[in-house]
Amino acid sequence: MENSQNLWPQGVKKTKQRASVLAILENAEKPLTALDICARREKDGDTAVWPSTVYRVLELFIHKGLVLKTNVRNNDMAVYELNRLQHKHYAVCMNCHKLIALENCPMDTFIPQLPDGEFQVQGHYLEIFGICQDCRPTENNPQ
Repeated sequence: MENSQNLWPQGVKKTKQRASVLAILENAEKPLTALDICARREKDGDTAVWPSTVYRVLELFIHKGLVLKTNVRNNDMAVYELNRLQHKHYAVCMNCHKLIALENCPMDTFIPQLPDGEFQVQGHYLEIFGICQDCRPTENNPQ
């Protein structure tokens, strides 16, 4: 949790719930839903917390630039991850909604065709959809 101490946003009161959410995101290997965070809190032996509390903490951290929120298409749940100031994109399984981090940014070599001066690109958001290896039908498991 020492790293979480260094990440703490200035001007934000430190509470047990906020510190716990930050620690869970810091140790997560993939983006998590708010319900995933609640479940991990309970698994770690923390007292139960209402999902609404976790959502409020996440919204505060998003506002402070500490957490990134991704709304995955065809999935009602948003996922959250610590803002590690790394540019990331995901491939999303249309069947199980598993997120697979891309190792590169396909937009690095993309040059948008826009009229000069009418638009200045500040960033982008990209999701790639398909079927993951676990959900893909095989000869032995025709779905």
